[in-house]
Amino acid sequence: MMQPNQRLEDLEQRFSQLESRLKDTPEKEAISILHAMLQENRRQLAVSPAPAGEAGTTLEYVANLYKSAPGMQGVAENEGLPVGSPAPDFTLPDAHGQPVSLSDFRGKNVVLAFYPLDWSPACSDQLSLYQAESSEFERHNAQVVAISVDSFYSHGAWSAVRGITFPLLADFHPKGEVARRFQVLRATHGFSERALYIIDHQGVIRYKSISPEIYMIPDIYELFEQLEKLKG
Repeated sequence: MMQPNQRLEDLEQRFSQLESRLKDTPEKEAISILHAMLQENRRQLAVSPAPAGEAGTTLEYVANLYKSAPGMQGVAENEGLPVGSPAPDFTLPDAHGQPVSLSDFRGKNVVLAFYPLDWSPACSDQLSLYQAESSEFERHNAQVVAISVDSFYSHGAWSAVRGITFPLLADFHPKGEVARRFQVLRATHGFSERALYIIDHQGVIRYKSISPEIYMIPDIYELFEQLEKLKG
């Protein structure tokens, strides 16, 4: 069995190899900043270990890294698919690497949430809000499904530290293909708009919301109002 230090060294080596192959983009900068933050946390823990009885300190720190991560800026570049059109079916891996299809939820309303990236400030707040309101979504016979271009490895770590239990799907390869099919891929950044679709139990788009600025979290009360309309 690989020891923890060996595992960490292996991950560091893989990170270095992959980072050198990435083009200079905002995503690469964000990943590099996150890596530096994790390294700084590791250094601080080595100098000042957590007091006895505070074993959760490290996990809590990682869970709150988004609060000090650089924010996102940019106006919407896409309008999305029109209301009334059939939602394209897709299959993507979830945070455990298991395939999940949109058609798996036929018979329920689906709140399909496209978001830019794991670990970013607004994305963390948005999906934590949906997690906190899980009972309200259940009351409306609605299943939240969230999609970003991150890998399922990133989704696995992020959902674990943030306590996310609804599906996080990896639109990783071909990168952004599902976002492109829903007409919400930002070509200038390589990740999606912050976009919401409500898809009814028959697979038809009944509502959409594209945030005019990428950092803006959609109004959850409007979302619930739209779900309420589908109960009639």
